[in-house]
Amino acid sequence: MTMGLMAGLFYAFAVSVMPGLARTDDHTLVLAMQKINAAIENAVFAASFFGAFVFTGAAAIVHHRLGWRAAARWTLAALALYVVALIITMGVNVPLNARLASVGDPGVISDLAAVRARFEGTWVTANTARAVACTLALGCLARALSRHGRSEPEGR
Repeated sequence: MTMGLMAGLFYAFAVSVMPGLARTDDHTLVLAMQKINAAIENAVFAASFFGAFVFTGAAAIVHHRLGWRAAARWTLAALALYVVALIITMGVNVPLNARLASVGDPGVISDLAAVRARFEGTWVTANTARAVACTLALGCLARALSRHGRSEPEGR
């Protein structure tokens, strides 16, 4: 479930939030993203963000230990894809968010176009990549469930 929540969050940004903000002026985009980035730092988001990693990893271990090797392989693939999303998030999106926060009040920034240019394109590309990674991970987890439900544990 947490993987689905993360895939959905990144997907929503990719297909609605960022395209909507792309149609706004520089001040609106900078201010909105500053507010969104501050608001998302909460316990519910953290539980989903880290839960997707923890629960997927735990599922891979459990499937492997119980002999569900095919399901374990699909779950491990999901985990690897989510690690890609984590690397993108921590290596690209979070630093961009921090840089955007550090510019301060958009009402007093003289060159908002430059601030936006340094943020928007890279952030959108990275978000799209992590949306794809999480969606593929969710697909792998669905396949793992399918494999788990169709076979007996291997080696028993």
